[in-house]
Amino acid sequence: MSNELKQTPLYQTFVDSGAKIVEFGGWAMPVQFSSIKAEHNAVRTAVGLFDVSHMGEILITGKDSKGFVQYLLSNDMDNLTLSKSLYTALCNEDGGIIDDLIIYQLSEQSYLLVVNAGNTEKDFEWIKNHSKQFDVDVDNVSSVYGQLALQGPKAREIVQANTNVDITEMKPFEFKQEVEFFEKSVILSQSGYTGEDGFEIYCNADDSKYLWDKLIGLDVEPCGLGARDTLRLEAGLPLHGQDLSESITPYEAGIAFAAKPLIEADFIGKSVLKDQKENGSKRRAVGLEMLDKGIPRTGYTIFDLEENEIGEVTSGTQSPSSGKSIGLGLIKREAFEMGKEIMIQVRKKKLRAKIVKKNHIIK
Repeated sequence: MSNELKQTPLYQTFVDSGAKIVEFGGWAMPVQFSSIKAEHNAVRTAVGLFDVSHMGEILITGKDSKGFVQYLLSNDMDNLTLSKSLYTALCNEDGGIIDDLIIYQLSEQSYLLVVNAGNTEKDFEWIKNHSKQFDVDVDNVSSVYGQLALQGPKAREIVQANTNVDITEMKPFEFKQEVEFFEKSVILSQSGYTGEDGFEIYCNADDSKYLWDKLIGLDVEPCGLGARDTLRLEAGLPLHGQDLSESITPYEAGIAFAAKPLIEADFIGKSVLKDQKENGSKRRAVGLEMLDKGIPRTGYTIFDLEENEIGEVTSGTQSPSSGKSIGLGLIKREAFEMGKEIMIQVRKKKLRAKIVKKNHIIK
């Protein structure tokens, strides 16, 4: 693996364990330890652990920080509290998604934005450039943090057994600061990217290996990016760079809950998002399920049964939970109908598929 790729504090641990390492967003990351299917099933049935320290962290502080993040992001920052984070989008003037992220309010004038690894530098420059009219400081603090994601039905009992706070009633997007976890101080967030119960643990970068080793010592399955992708696809969760992009708006992408166009405050992209909320977007995200044998892949063209082109696949895989070939797509709004049979161009053949709900998790 090229030395030019960035490495998390756990890189050597992964090399020593024999994990398969790949390039992802400029980082050398494990795609799998045992097999994608085994790691996927561990998260669905028990518990798995991911290193997500490649994610970026951007800190916004200062007198105008609340007004700035309200102007900067698509969701309503009035819904943030010191114990409740928010999923939101960083949009351009056309409403396109520069990145999707989670924001945490750490104090009255301090906000932590957790952004996608491959977008960190781009996001940081965008945020810095738009901060000039506000009394704020913007800092890229990614190197300060390590981040682990403990996911699965058994995650909560493992966390509770090794922390000093009661987390039994924590709900999605709730978080606690300065929590002792295996005697290390962490931010504990009830969140993840798998569709399962779980926690994301923000620690000092130097504590990453210590916490990883402690958790793996409890027979927790180490998991790579391969299982992370199949898990998020089964849950219908979008990936920036595929299902989200600077040419796709939150309304088109199916994350309208992360947009706030009717609030009084101005924000970047507001006029476009307000129009789409009131009049509808021209495209919409859909769940896909193959009827014929084949896997829908990013960029494959979607047709109706009259062979009119109506959209394209944005993500696809074979579901380890069901064995079905599934995906996400972006189609013309007028072509949408739940359960509708469609066709997807897979190499030289048009194969039958249907429009389904985006969440494929079997419970």
